[in-house]
Amino acid sequence: MKGIGLICWGLRVLVAACLVADAIVHLRLAGRYGMASAPGHLSEGLLFRAEAIVALVVALVVLVLGNRAAFAAAFIVAGSACVAVVLFRYVDVPAFGPVPAMYEPIWFGEKTVSAVAEGLGAVLSAIGFVHACAAAHKGRHAARDQRQNPTRPRPNRAP
Repeated sequence: MKGIGLICWGLRVLVAACLVADAIVHLRLAGRYGMASAPGHLSEGLLFRAEAIVALVVALVVLVLGNRAAFAAAFIVAGSACVAVVLFRYVDVPAFGPVPAMYEPIWFGEKTVSAVAEGLGAVLSAIGFVHACAAAHKGRHAARDQRQNPTRPRPNRAP
């Protein structure tokens, strides 16, 4: 049972580390993209700061709770960020709604670090989700089995 707890904590720490790395990169890059934006659109700098804050909050939730909901949130944050960075690297998506056009057809160090952290974080959080589901399922069955077959004998009752 100790090995399972160690695996769970390892996943929590690794997922949180990926989210923190992602947040650091986004906070560092936010200044480059500034606060200027086209009328009716959010700035890339603002979007980067918001993503960084959400990633940091979810990293903390994963570390503190480490349950299915925490891993699901981490998967959504890391996965959506990974999809976005790859999409906007290879596809010139026009502005839509308040989201500006963010096409940037190059890879550079910080962008690569962010993409790797996001992709790895998404994969690890999916594993954490499955692991947490399996542990919860196992715990429910153990509790049911204990109720159905208690280890201590029942007292004899007189009719």
